[in-house]
Amino acid sequence: MAADSLPSSWITRFCEHAVGPVLDVACGSGRHTRLFLDRGYDVTAVDRDASRLGDITRHPKLTILEIDLEAGDDPWRPAPATCGTVVVTNYLWRPLLPALIEALKPGGILLYETFAVGNERFGKPSNPDFLLRPNELKDAVAGTLDVVAYEHGDVTEPRPAVIQRICASKGL
Repeated sequence: MAADSLPSSWITRFCEHAVGPVLDVACGSGRHTRLFLDRGYDVTAVDRDASRLGDITRHPKLTILEIDLEAGDDPWRPAPATCGTVVVTNYLWRPLLPALIEALKPGGILLYETFAVGNERFGKPSNPDFLLRPNELKDAVAGTLDVVAYEHGDVTEPRPAVIQRICASKGL
């Protein structure tokens, strides 16, 4: 299996804290969707192209929403307090972030990991619109969620990059 098709080590590390249902935003090929389905969770997988989900598309605990999260005057947003876990990796659309935090129900967790400023030296993404600024995830959850763990820096796996990631919980 290709390294980029394996679940992120960050998501795997904190999936034990997950509660259901799970929302996998910009799910791509479904590496995290599959992880949470395998753990018995109901999962909603959202992506503009669901064709890459392959053999899991008929899983009884999976709901697929094929949506362009960045399009339209009235873009899709998850309903408030409906998700136990929100997972986002390798995707950043800043206008969506507040809605993802609001979507967490009490006791829920946010698992977010994507590229950060400095990644441009490794290639794409290099556009600052798609790179988190220092402490941006911590600032986004401040006053709403409790930070369980946070990292910002260089990684070598699955390829060299600058990554920012957070596990944050919505207290009861």
